Amino acid sequence: MKKLTPDSGPVTDYGASVVHYMRHRQPRYRGSYTGEFERPSPSYIVDILPPCARVTNPADSVPSRHLHSSLNKIKHPINVVRWTPEGRRLLTASSSGEFTLWNGTGFNFETIMQAHDSAIRALVYSHSDDWLVSADHDGIIKYWQPNFNNVESIRGHTDPIRDLAFSPNDTKFVTASDDQTLKVFDFAGGSTDMTLTGHGWDAKSCDWHPSRGLIVSGSKDHLVKLWDPRTGRCLTTLHGHKNTITKTLFERVQGNCLATSARDQTARVFDLRMMRDIALLRGHEKDISTLTWHPVHSNLLSTGGNDGSLFHYLLDEPNTAPDGSVMPISAVYDSADPSSAPAQPIYPAHRIPYAHDFAIWSLDWHPLGHILASGSNDRITRFWSRARPGEAPESFNDRYHIGEAAAEAQGTWDRRGGRHMRQVEEEQELEDEMDGLVDQKMPIKGQPAVGGGGMMPGLSFPSIPGLPLQQVPGGGVLPPAPIIPGVGGAAGVPPPLPFSIPGMPGLPAGVVPPHLPGFDMKNAADLSAIAEMMKKHGIQPPPPPGSAGAPMPPPGILPPGLIPPPGAAGFPMPPPGFAPLPPIPGGVVIPGGVTHADGGNDQYDSSGRRRAPLPSQEESLRMEQSKGNYTRIR
Repeated sequence: MKKLTPDSGPVTDYGASVVHYMRHRQPRYRGSYTGEFERPSPSYIVDILPPCARVTNPADSVPSRHLHSSLNKIKHPINVVRWTPEGRRLLTASSSGEFTLWNGTGFNFETIMQAHDSAIRALVYSHSDDWLVSADHDGIIKYWQPNFNNVESIRGHTDPIRDLAFSPNDTKFVTASDDQTLKVFDFAGGSTDMTLTGHGWDAKSCDWHPSRGLIVSGSKDHLVKLWDPRTGRCLTTLHGHKNTITKTLFERVQGNCLATSARDQTARVFDLRMMRDIALLRGHEKDISTLTWHPVHSNLLSTGGNDGSLFHYLLDEPNTAPDGSVMPISAVYDSADPSSAPAQPIYPAHRIPYAHDFAIWSLDWHPLGHILASGSNDRITRFWSRARPGEAPESFNDRYHIGEAAAEAQGTWDRRGGRHMRQVEEEQELEDEMDGLVDQKMPIKGQPAVGGGGMMPGLSFPSIPGLPLQQVPGGGVLPPAPIIPGVGGAAGVPPPLPFSIPGMPGLPAGVVPPHLPGFDMKNAADLSAIAEMMKKHGIQPPPPPGSAGAPMPPPGILPPGLIPPPGAAGFPMPPPGFAPLPPIPGGVVIPGGVTHADGGNDQYDSSGRRRAPLPSQEESLRMEQSKGNYTRIR
């Protein structure tokens, strides 16, 4: 049942439906249910039953309605989606190596953590619900507790791990890797028990039968193999696909069927009792990237395509071709010779062609079977459920079924309103993510912890790894002292110069300091020409040495060829073009400037401060002409 709350938006609450079913249920031999059955009217929403109450009606569980789209602040492709065992949250694993938890009722963000250093490729919970195992693109396998405490990390493969699965008793698990092998690991010891070899190319998928000692694997060599986990022997090889196998999955309710998908735009269902394919699932126009079985209905299978389409198949009901005609081929079980009869083609019972913008990488059902989660390469996690009584026609005309353009033409989707809604959802997810990080006292992205290198929260200077910073009484942190020779030192004494200065006390006489680097003693710079160039570009030449703010250097420090400051005995006045000196306190007038009545001159005011230069109109005109303005001569 989907409800609207004023604060958190749409919320899917299954509690009322489950309680309603538990209140009216009876043993199956007595009729199974005595309550009111739903009818196609909104007034019967209160009579919705969970999938476990209608085991024989899989069509009522087909997820045709979009519930919510969840996305992180920093978006990455979603490689794996998994519901937690109790169904309260959805765990997603991205290509950035992050775990993200989403609320299973309101679909809002709960928490995020960096789980791996590379893209996470596989994720599975144990049957006992006590452990979580993940594998990444570097071949690393990690053990997690339900509270996401990482207790173990082992090197499984040298190449990327594409899939993994637990044994029925959780003592072992199997992995499939791009190194063409499958490995069976002892869970308690974290060691390899055996290596299954036989594929001629990358192993892309694997699964362990829920109740039997049987392992299945699919590879890039177009083959599906069944293995005995006790001996490591290949039992049989299933042929039929003509391209890379993308997913292999055992059916969980009865355990008699195996579903496989491939990049040949088809999926197949194999009967393990006959060791042959009994159904050929058609309808996809692009490669099929993943599939999943319903946890309650063993005849409901959902597939995701590389084009973002989401199809749902009913395996034991009459199916029609796209032109509406009934399929002429009967089921394998109804033929006179089931061992040689061709596989029955089955077309989707429901299609969602525009479920995602890009390939769907992962699908997973809620344990109750009422919500389907999908993770895609478009960086979005979407939730799907059955339509409520009386709203099926409207839900079939949304933008996920007929596309954005057609939905906008029919008025079932507003492009501007959709963008606004997406922006509101992103802001809400960002706020939830920030609140989650604060609650966990985790550093915000882009702001590592103090002393960890990088920017410290609230400060604009970098911290140094391993260097403790001094605390102040107010609770803040003082910045590290600048590492400049002679500044901030303990004694305050600058370091000695590397050469002697003639004329200074304590220095030997006749010693000449070395020449300044890049200075030619025989070809001194023409300061007047430099001053003219600076004036031409609107830059005021600096005041000469010896003026206010530039004290006289000690005798003998100037190298040969450098013009000494004016005003000293026997030294010439500044060359033409340089600004005159400011008035010296005491009534001494500096030549070279026009003195005004207020005691200042052209370049300096009465207080001795240099006047700011006027803006250059010529430079402004050039800038405007470069933009295309004022180019016409009047």
